[in-house]
Amino acid sequence: MNRLIALGFALLLGFGATAHATEYKIDTAGAHAFIQFKIKHLGYSWLYGRFDEFEGRFNYDPKKPEASSVEVTINTASINSAHAERDKHLRGKDFLEVDKYPKATFKSTSFTPKGDGKAELKGTLTLHGVSREITIDVTEIGGGKDPWGGYRQGFHGTTEFALKDFGIDYNLGPASRTVQLILDVEGIAQNMM
Repeated sequence: MNRLIALGFALLLGFGATAHATEYKIDTAGAHAFIQFKIKHLGYSWLYGRFDEFEGRFNYDPKKPEASSVEVTINTASINSAHAERDKHLRGKDFLEVDKYPKATFKSTSFTPKGDGKAELKGTLTLHGVSREITIDVTEIGGGKDPWGGYRQGFHGTTEFALKDFGIDYNLGPASRTVQLILDVEGIAQNMM
């Protein structure tokens, strides 16, 4: 019986620890969140683009940031490099194969504060049918009340990875093997505690 009571208290304490985290919905409807990328073009210049359609949520408690979590789903067909023919190529078999892999996802596994508003976010990125752990360098931009009676929290993140790690092996030259992601996320609180 004592073990059952101890287990009950442990569960209650566990729920109590997470009950103060605020859940945020990423504000894509108001265009206050961006998933952008850049990759060298033949080693001569930078090519920039973005994904226009994605959704996600994150949990964040400034008093316990290490308990933070993030989940994002991206519509891969929404890739936009401001050039229709190039975007058609990027959606095709040489790159994203969006008919076969219409979604990319990210699910965090850890959030490690580094001080001074910096943190390291690790998680599993699934892209082009391949799942791998990536690390995102995060900077807290800020949080507070908005003019509409809500509460918002924003972060900036960067990461880079080799396209080949996700089964994308189209030869753009040795300078174009890695892609950099630039992530700017503003969330709207769903459950202020």
